[in-house]
Amino acid sequence: MGDAAPVFRARSTRGDIDLSRYRGRWLVFFSHPADFTPVCTSEFIALARLAPEFEAAGFALLGLSVDSLFAHVAWMRAIRETFGVDVPFPIIEDPSMVIGRAYGMIDERAPDSSAVRASYFIDPDGIIRAMNWYPMTVGRSADEMLRLATALKRVEAGDAVTPEGWRPGDPVLSPLDEATALAEPESDWFCRRIKGG
Repeated sequence: MGDAAPVFRARSTRGDIDLSRYRGRWLVFFSHPADFTPVCTSEFIALARLAPEFEAAGFALLGLSVDSLFAHVAWMRAIRETFGVDVPFPIIEDPSMVIGRAYGMIDERAPDSSAVRASYFIDPDGIIRAMNWYPMTVGRSADEMLRLATALKRVEAGDAVTPEGWRPGDPVLSPLDEATALAEPESDWFCRRIKGG
């Protein structure tokens, strides 16, 4: 976290992608182990359904796996035909694993080239602000990805931090401030909720 996101150019289901084109907006960049697998399919269905909410919150979605572009296209078609869900965001192919290795998405000890279930939350300046990893056997929560993304955006100004489970519109917390702590030692200075979530 805090590092510049490695830049790349790659083919995707929505044309060629240059990571620099996402500068100026927030991005959730995530990898999945393989197309046509049950956990990945459930994640993509959930992310596709929440895509309008990510967009409304100012976030773009961008997926990646080591599978080929042709496999991605076939999988997206199968999701549409089987589940009635269109996946509106690009999925990058990375058969050479160059992007996955640059982001640490490929486990060097893994028995195959599958990418881990990793998510990177990248700010408008191209800085990785948060990341999370899940094992191949456990699916991510698309709802939690959206919650984390909006919380990161909310605290960017530095005027607040978010409590556990925070959602847009909920009260936020006042950041720790040494002057306040010294002036009000008997108060709730260490965990004060404020409006403006």
